[in-house]
Amino acid sequence: MKTFYGKNAQGSVSEAVHGLVSPKLIIMMSNADKFEANVETLEKLYPGVPSIGCIAMGYDTTVVENGVSITAFTDGVTVCTGALENVSKAPARYIKRITEDVESVRPGKDNTAIIDFCAANDAAVLTTLSALVTKYNLQIMGATGDAGKVSVNGVIYEDGMAYAVIKNNGGKVKTYKENIYAPRDNTQLIASKTDKSKYYLGELNGRPAKQVYIELTGARENDVVNQTFKNPFGKMVGDDVCIVSLKDVSGNGLILYRQINDSDILTILEMRDPSEVAQATINKIKNDFNHVSAIFSVNCIFRYLVFEERGGLSTYLNKIGTLGTSCGLVGFGEHYNTQFVNQTMTCVVFE
Repeated sequence: MKTFYGKNAQGSVSEAVHGLVSPKLIIMMSNADKFEANVETLEKLYPGVPSIGCIAMGYDTTVVENGVSITAFTDGVTVCTGALENVSKAPARYIKRITEDVESVRPGKDNTAIIDFCAANDAAVLTTLSALVTKYNLQIMGATGDAGKVSVNGVIYEDGMAYAVIKNNGGKVKTYKENIYAPRDNTQLIASKTDKSKYYLGELNGRPAKQVYIELTGARENDVVNQTFKNPFGKMVGDDVCIVSLKDVSGNGLILYRQINDSDILTILEMRDPSEVAQATINKIKNDFNHVSAIFSVNCIFRYLVFEERGGLSTYLNKIGTLGTSCGLVGFGEHYNTQFVNQTMTCVVFE
């Protein structure tokens, strides 16, 4: 399979797609100011070509912070794009639509992935897709875009999920998840007095969640939220850890970026060496693939901010880029198959 990557720091789609011929799928990451215009322009330039888009910073080995970036698949893939609408209230309403699109590409064993951009209710949307993942042996990788807008084939949706079903005609696909945080110790924190609708966490081990978090992390009373860059929560899912970021303080409780239920087991995470973590990811991919045609990834905005403090994301992106053509976006929440996670890198690798 073959891919194309183009970018323009001023947000010009026409400049970003210079040299792009006969694409099978176009993925656009645009700044907010020009998103609507860029969606329209892209459709005019490539009428009828499947496309999805969102408001986000794109990247290859460098980040386009306020422009537009284009990733395109130009050969070796079978693609179908679509949208789930009204996902904040009825994420399962259009499940037949995506089921038919998956079946239309005739997925085989380990060769089909869904790349999606979600405007709301990510966790419920991914739960809705879980049956498809199992039935068709799919891989899912995606992100929450900014400003509650996504696009599909030239149409903008403000409460939807844009998706591209991609069958790799020349080999397998596989998704990966990378955490630069790991459990600090064996401390287990049982969540209670939660409110899923507000992403609220009231108590940990029967005590006010805010106070417990301050005691365990040493966070300052007036700077609790920023402590998430050093010590996010981890939700234990078997032997796996899903990162849960802090969003705000509410009284004696905490507002999170993903839902937590009563009786969920949490722990405190701490940062590992990002370079060592990246190398472990590279080694894992090398063990699974003899040849990498392309990697499409999402790095959480919080990871981006952490890397910026350490000198920038480019060093990390160049390291991942040693595997092959690599590009993606900075997201506000990450999708890894049926999991919705925070402060994480997820990617899909094409053979």
